[in-house]
Amino acid sequence: MTVIVSRPTPVDAALFRQAFRRHAAGVAVVTTDAGRGAAGVTVTSLASLSAEPPLLSFSVAASGSVWPHLRDADTAVIHLLGAEHTALAQTFATSGIDRFGAPTRWRRLPTGEPVLEDAAAWLRISIEHRHPAGGSHLVIGRVEEAELAEEGAPLLYHAGHYHAL
Repeated sequence: MTVIVSRPTPVDAALFRQAFRRHAAGVAVVTTDAGRGAAGVTVTSLASLSAEPPLLSFSVAASGSVWPHLRDADTAVIHLLGAEHTALAQTFATSGIDRFGAPTRWRRLPTGEPVLEDAAAWLRISIEHRHPAGGSHLVIGRVEEAELAEEGAPLLYHAGHYHAL
């Protein structure tokens, strides 16, 4: 006897996005320099993977302007944003602008990566894996260095807007 298992129709992209708009996420900015100048992007997909060894992951759209930089870079810096960083999150989420131009305050680490001033925390990572995932790439990095600022309220992204907790 043959059993036929039917699969439900896949959820369309609009419904998928609507569902995730109901999920609050922390906001981070990823910066890197693969030898073509500083590049960065706002992400809400940041996740802690392991404490031993210290690993994290995030995803980046394959069609985004930052993907070629992250594809070619060996390292990056993840900046965790606080409630006072809404403008910074919006800057790095905007296409077609100089994200590192004024009023963005940044400097280079001794290892060469661009680091944003005044982030709630930053983590310098070595990029260990890149995995294609649909229209995005999942990036896995090992934390090599970290710096914390004074503790404060986090910046969250929910229902298409930034919020302070």
